Amino acid sequence: MALTTLVLGASENPERYAYKAIMALLRHGHPVSAVGNRMGSVGEIEIVTNWPKTNAIDTLTLYVGKKHQKEIVDKIICLNPRRVIFNPGTENADLQNTLQQAGIEVEEACTLVLLATNQYES
Repeated sequence: MALTTLVLGASENPERYAYKAIMALLRHGHPVSAVGNRMGSVGEIEIVTNWPKTNAIDTLTLYVGKKHQKEIVDKIICLNPRRVIFNPGTENADLQNTLQQAGIEVEEACTLVLLATNQYES
């Protein structure tokens, strides 16, 4: 069974990479949760504005820029995903170090490229 990926910074705008990531994750058979600034949906996936209450998130793929990351650090740590993918434009050495100290694996990568090259699971 595939483990859930949380797309943080989800958007209904088809031009946004978070939208494209949700669609690509679904095409590759990955269960997806989506958190964004506004409620909405991408295909069958509902975008919510509140954080999941579960710790059943394997991967959090980040589409929130450095400027807005301070307000989510504690929420990410409480969620305790196995890994956080820092997509292009979200890189933040301070946040990466904080997450690593909390025992969370970090990866600077593009979720879309990982999926396209069959490297997402590793």
